[in-house]
Amino acid sequence: MAKHLLITGANRGIGLTMVKHYLADGWLVTACCRAPEQAEELQSLLDDNEGLSIFQLDVTDYEAIDELAENLNGEPIDLLINNAGYYGPKGVGFGGTDVEEWRQVFEINTIAPLKIAEAFKAHLSQADHGIYAAISSKMGSMSDNGSGGSYIYRSSKAALNSVVKSLSIDLQPDNISAIAIHPGWVQTDMGGPNALITTEQSVSGIKQLLDNLSTDQNGGFYDYNGSEIAW
Repeated sequence: MAKHLLITGANRGIGLTMVKHYLADGWLVTACCRAPEQAEELQSLLDDNEGLSIFQLDVTDYEAIDELAENLNGEPIDLLINNAGYYGPKGVGFGGTDVEEWRQVFEINTIAPLKIAEAFKAHLSQADHGIYAAISSKMGSMSDNGSGGSYIYRSSKAALNSVVKSLSIDLQPDNISAIAIHPGWVQTDMGGPNALITTEQSVSGIKQLLDNLSTDQNGGFYDYNGSEIAW
């Protein structure tokens, strides 16, 4: 039986590349994004991939998350990748924090990933070894912060890492692992054109990490090459 991936933020960048890689590997893929009708490249994959399903999902719409979980009731999910994220305003230093933007970034980057884990715990527990992977960022690492600033994004990813650590403990009795992943500085709309690696390089590394994930790695924070990152 084919393995099943559910991924958010699947319309572009890392998410879209993930969809392509897992389909090519024979997985069933449930791809979620806010506006599927505008996701032309994702939609084009339907023609040649019977294992692909696309759903409209705003990750901050918690009723919609629960509805999707109910829609997939009884279907094991081997891997859930919470990829949807939001950077917020860039170039804003100390003294210029937009509180409403901060709330929105936290909603998308920190609160939504936990609500998604809650909604799909039963599906992950039905797999042989379910994995919940949150796309985080090294910018959420306290140890790595040597430049300051970026208060909004940094704090949301540090909080996400805390959520993942607790999930790794709470979900372990159901044979579910939870990890946080730094995808690298990737050439996407968020990463910008000066980023160091392509989505292909990032996703290839992440998939290798997840394909070979051991139970000992549960609760860890890793980069796309599989190296552990200090909290």
